[in-house]
Amino acid sequence: MKVGVLVFPGSNCDRDVVYVTQEILGQPTRKIWHRDTDLGDVDVVVIPGGFSYGDYLRCGAIARFSPIMPSVVEHARQGKYVLGICNGFQILTEVGLLPGALVRNRNLHFICDRLPLKVERTDLFWTQHYRSDRPIVLPVAHGEGRYHADAETLAQLEDNGQVLFRYCSATGEVTDEANPNGSLNNIAGICNNAQNVIGMMPHPERASDAIVGGTDGLALFKGILESVAVAR
Repeated sequence: MKVGVLVFPGSNCDRDVVYVTQEILGQPTRKIWHRDTDLGDVDVVVIPGGFSYGDYLRCGAIARFSPIMPSVVEHARQGKYVLGICNGFQILTEVGLLPGALVRNRNLHFICDRLPLKVERTDLFWTQHYRSDRPIVLPVAHGEGRYHADAETLAQLEDNGQVLFRYCSATGEVTDEANPNGSLNNIAGICNNAQNVIGMMPHPERASDAIVGGTDGLALFKGILESVAVAR
């Protein structure tokens, strides 16, 4: 599996992703600068977390116009894999690869924590190593992570099974008390209708090595690795 990790001015999680894919999983990985226009022969594009362009105007609003993004859009339209984490999720909504938007947290505070998540679907390659009856725990770090969409879009997401992760209690109950930022339907991560593009606010790359206190995020990367291997 060849991985390309985008780097924007203000990215701060690109090295974390490279560590997981290259050092832990042993996959060829390269950083791709935002001013490049060619993704090369990568199988998976990861848009990491951080503060692209300083989050000026709106999170992801400037990054969507980067020279590399048309290639990312085409990569997705060809059915290839794209993962957006935190700021990457925001960028994917801005560029139109995922529906909805990420807006200011309901309490207007930046949230930095480790939170339980309910995995809604375990039949996708992204989530095939998870269990629906056991919450996972991933770090979050965002000020604009509240997922919002109009009623029609929200209904389509639910009807199509595009919601992959929800904020929940430690025992798996999806409640308002377990919702850290006011996201509609406790949404923490979604995919597109074709299931090859995923965006999530929690950080799986920050929970992929036991040395940092948890490995629940590693299963997501293993899932995509196995999917690419099968496709070949």
